[in-house]
Amino acid sequence: MRRVLPLPRSWLGGRPAGPTGLRGLCNAAAGLAAPPPGDSGGGTKPNIPTFGFLFDIDGVLVRGKTPIPAAQKAFKKLVNSQGQLLVPVVFVTNAGNCLRQKKADQLSHILGVPISQDQVVMSHSPLRMFKRYHDKCVLVSGQGPLLDIAKYLGFCQPITIDILRETYPLLDMVDHDRRPKVLHLPAVELPKIEAVVLFGEPVRWETNLQLIIDVLLTGGCPGKPHHQASHPHIPVLACNMDLMWMAEAQSPRFGHGTFMVCLENIYKKITGKELKYEALMGKPSELTYQYAEYLIRMQAAQRHWKKPIQTLYAIGDNLMTDIYGANLYNRYLEEKNSRKGSKGRIQAKVAAGTRSATISQDDEINHTWQNELAPATVTSCRSVLVCTGVYNPHTEVPSDTRESITETVFHGHRDFRFDPALVEPDHIVPDVDAAVDLIYQLENFAPNQDTRTF
Repeated sequence: MRRVLPLPRSWLGGRPAGPTGLRGLCNAAAGLAAPPPGDSGGGTKPNIPTFGFLFDIDGVLVRGKTPIPAAQKAFKKLVNSQGQLLVPVVFVTNAGNCLRQKKADQLSHILGVPISQDQVVMSHSPLRMFKRYHDKCVLVSGQGPLLDIAKYLGFCQPITIDILRETYPLLDMVDHDRRPKVLHLPAVELPKIEAVVLFGEPVRWETNLQLIIDVLLTGGCPGKPHHQASHPHIPVLACNMDLMWMAEAQSPRFGHGTFMVCLENIYKKITGKELKYEALMGKPSELTYQYAEYLIRMQAAQRHWKKPIQTLYAIGDNLMTDIYGANLYNRYLEEKNSRKGSKGRIQAKVAAGTRSATISQDDEINHTWQNELAPATVTSCRSVLVCTGVYNPHTEVPSDTRESITETVFHGHRDFRFDPALVEPDHIVPDVDAAVDLIYQLENFAPNQDTRTF
């Protein structure tokens, strides 16, 4: 039987893990008294930050709707006496069921610190850059205010699964109680659907799976019969690849990545062909980290911090999304810095395998993304794993680590190749408060609580 295992000890790359691997590191960190911010024994630097924080939300700051106690404690160290942030902060979440402003309001309430929507990156945020689809009729799948989200992102003709079902009621037949009592032809014909946008996991999976397959197999005309000539299918853009996420339950819950696995396998079972993605967004995609870095630099500019932001610290609870994504972006930054002026893209080389999704993403980045974002200044992105969410430091680590590598189940998306180095965190801490202490120490940063701008 295959087992889901924590990071094997043999992947720690020379870190002083000792005999207990990541579990030992996490537990050992819990017993250490963190030094005061800036107290590293070698003096302190001026209070101008050259680093920024990228915080995951679920499993780091909250579990479901319940705040994690360390979160407010951590953010008290991140603001001055006027309530202004001392360091640039962006919240990077794979959630996609609400608008950025609503998520910012939720975070302000939880953390006791004013948060603006410009500090929030949702899994769907990069869709604002995919302008070639904005004028097309697109089918959107997920939950929450889907039409509002789609229109906020720039889509002019979004259609929801509910609208599609109401127009073609004979398509949704799994739930007997929802089957139409009287058969009738559609009163109006919908425009041809030219793309499918997957925002997040829906409520009625069977309905969404059926109708999305109908759209793909009819070339965007679900009122017509399926036909094999519809391959290659119309473009599919997907946000949030999390297989699982951590809420109040004792074990992780299904995420949108699980829904995508269902869709991919149904499509392949019916057609014999792979479902292709035009783009994949949300962590661990490079697009998401590039946009987050841009927001970090904008914050620094607004505060008149003259020194460039050089290092990002990505704090998360999920090896397969938070840690993988941060390390993948760090690898991209290293490649970019070693190839000044080159248009080569590291993600297509290290993560995409043989599929075409990241090639399409690279085209979109080269022609749109980089044209709209200012040149990057960041040279590294460091990953910090906390033990309050999906990652479980108490899972037993087998004695034979060579066996554990072959038995480890990769929870990342199928279009991202499994690379053990990419799920190796730079640092492991008990919680987000310990993460802030650690990063202040690493940066030798001593916050001046009375400082507003520099």
